[in-house]
Amino acid sequence: IVGSPYYMAPEVLRRNYGPEIDVWSAGVILYILLCGVPPFWAETEQGVAQAIIRSVIDFKRDPWPRVSDSAKDLVRKMLEPDPKKRLSAAEVLEHSWIVNAKKAPNVSLGETVKARLKQFSVMNKLKKRALRVIAEHLSVEEAAGIKEAFEMMDVNKRGKINLEELKYGLQRAGQQIADADLQILMEATDVDGDGTLNYSEFVAVSVHLKKMANDEHLHKAFNFFDKNQSGYIEIEELREALNDELDDSSSEEVIAAIMQDVDTDKDGRISYQEFAGMMKAGTDWRKASRQYSRERFNSLSLKLMRDGSLQLAGET
Repeated sequence: IVGSPYYMAPEVLRRNYGPEIDVWSAGVILYILLCGVPPFWAETEQGVAQAIIRSVIDFKRDPWPRVSDSAKDLVRKMLEPDPKKRLSAAEVLEHSWIVNAKKAPNVSLGETVKARLKQFSVMNKLKKRALRVIAEHLSVEEAAGIKEAFEMMDVNKRGKINLEELKYGLQRAGQQIADADLQILMEATDVDGDGTLNYSEFVAVSVHLKKMANDEHLHKAFNFFDKNQSGYIEIEELREALNDELDDSSSEEVIAAIMQDVDTDKDGRISYQEFAGMMKAGTDWRKASRQYSRERFNSLSLKLMRDGSLQLAGET
């Protein structure tokens, strides 16, 4: 998802925005959590941006008929295109759907939503695998500090650390990370799913947190995937590299989702520039609109001005 404009509020695209954009982004997240797909979708970045500007929200497709009117009302008010009319963060917390959350019946939204949510959240198995490749190619000097940090956190000397040990160790190192973000980071990097990080998994976390993925590292990681040295990661190479991490039932969906997000020029393969852009993008949804590539953002804005989308939006 990251590196794409899904979470951008309309006013971001018009380059005139304030703190209200965070409520919009949270509204996008809430919509995805309730139905498994983003509210504004298209095959291209320009199409997504145009959909955001139009701000037409679909509450008709499954499972929305089974979602409460109160939940839909909150989503609608968080995704209000006019920032002056949009709910504030305080008003969101006072909304009846939030206030009465404990009283709400526990209604399953079904396997369809779970499948969609899984597909949308695959971003990004390619990035996780690339982080581990980079971790394996760190120099002795680069790895030394990480090894020392791991041994300091591994107080029980089990060769692995849990969430609390990771949190405590990062705090001692001067890194303050919110519990929710830390949980996401832990789950993203815990490859074997045992609720702990072994040394190699911790190295991947460190590479991510310390932004150690410089151009030299990125080229090494890219070459790992680009087996035939064509200068591109092709679909078959991607499939082969991620083979151990994908199950047969969802592998093609995952591959397609990665290509949809990373292959920005839609030529059916991933160039080094596209790969590097993915790796350098942030992972915090609240910062997605700010971290979006400036070059790609300028290009997108120019296209929207040329086709009249921004002018039309300003007139409505």
